[in-house]
Amino acid sequence: MRAGTEVLVIGGGPAGSTAAGLLAKQGVRVTLLERETFPRYHIGESILPSCRPIFELLGVWDDLEAYGFRAKGGAYFCWGPEEWEVRFTDLAAGGDDRVNAWQVTRADFDKLLLDHARKLGVEVHEGVTVKEVEFDGDRPVAAHWARGADEGRITFDQLVDASGRHGLLAARQLRTRTLHNVFRNVATWSYWKGARPLGKGPDGAITVASVPDGWFWAIPLHDGTTSVGLVTGRDTFTERRAELGGTDAVYHEALARCPVVLGMLEGAEQCAGTRTERDYSYTSTAFQGPGYLLCGDAACFLDPLLSTGVHLATYSAMLAAAAIGSVRRGEVTEPEARAFFETVYRGAYERLLVLVSVFYESYRGKEYHFFNAQRLSAADRDELDLQASFDRIVTGIADLKDAEDVYRRVRQHLEGGESGDPNPLANLNKEHELRSAPFGPDRAVGGLYLSYEPQLTLRRA
Repeated sequence: MRAGTEVLVIGGGPAGSTAAGLLAKQGVRVTLLERETFPRYHIGESILPSCRPIFELLGVWDDLEAYGFRAKGGAYFCWGPEEWEVRFTDLAAGGDDRVNAWQVTRADFDKLLLDHARKLGVEVHEGVTVKEVEFDGDRPVAAHWARGADEGRITFDQLVDASGRHGLLAARQLRTRTLHNVFRNVATWSYWKGARPLGKGPDGAITVASVPDGWFWAIPLHDGTTSVGLVTGRDTFTERRAELGGTDAVYHEALARCPVVLGMLEGAEQCAGTRTERDYSYTSTAFQGPGYLLCGDAACFLDPLLSTGVHLATYSAMLAAAAIGSVRRGEVTEPEARAFFETVYRGAYERLLVLVSVFYESYRGKEYHFFNAQRLSAADRDELDLQASFDRIVTGIADLKDAEDVYRRVRQHLEGGESGDPNPLANLNKEHELRSAPFGPDRAVGGLYLSYEPQLTLRRA
């Protein structure tokens, strides 16, 4: 391993490999350290169409398309007494008929992204654990690593922390990570062979089905298995596990109360044990600092209801690559780039946080504690300062009204009203993100906007 690099990326998941690859395409010398050896298991298998433009920019989209992942035509929701579908066909980039999203086995998907980063010139080291980041004042300058009995130190000019939920900086060293007051839930999941198609909704869709104390996902995968997971409240999970005698019993007892998913599993065989994660919704007080940026799950994570994890990972990675590349070329100052990254990434995250909360609030079974517990409290809203977030992200009264209109239509649709848009959730990224994302001088944030020409960069309005 080299003793020094221009940019060090910690973590080889979608955030790390995307940031590293986009930086390498700009001619930046990048070293990436990943503590696992790929392929390795990971949850988060349902990808959104919003990732496609980033993967095309990275140059990996054709590889993803050729791999054979299960095409994802959209989503089907059975939410309380209501059922509806979301189709991605209207989101086709350039008006073509190609698939825009996939259901993926993350071990294969993540390895494909990491191998692509290698092809772009990133120096990738797997099986390497970063033990500590060394600071000079408030700026990180080196990382101390270990691989088996070997240990070393690597210096860098800029750091991208994409260490995932492990959160080397935010959770371990700086201790700036905080759990949300809402979405303190538990996810328990397993895999099934021989599951039936739902028979409703788009081909390859994720099925989301509510139960009294939570909801299930069902995701068909290209290897013939179906990922089936339960999300429920932490307290409810703990109580039911004690009553029923274990996690597997909680999972199957909830399945028995979910006829939609249970029907898909009739005659199917559970082919793996149950896995569990808890308290997975959190944020950091800052997504950046002098000389470093936090990407993906290292910065924040949201409830899995709308499958936003890989979207936020790759979106933040693109922002990070644009910010760092522009600073290195002398096009903007580091404080300007950091402020841009913080504002845009946090704004995207907070908008999705509100959308997930609105979605939960739409559940009509108001007597169920789980759904009431997912509401953003007044304290949550004050802490988020949502109005300021919208003001920072969208420019002008008209754009702010656009954002509000999207949320109004989503709420009306989920509450059974006629929104005028049959697929408001499918169109959210297309309609809201593109209007509010800083692509162009009229969308500038802090006087800066993103440009793809002649390369990924930040430009002055």
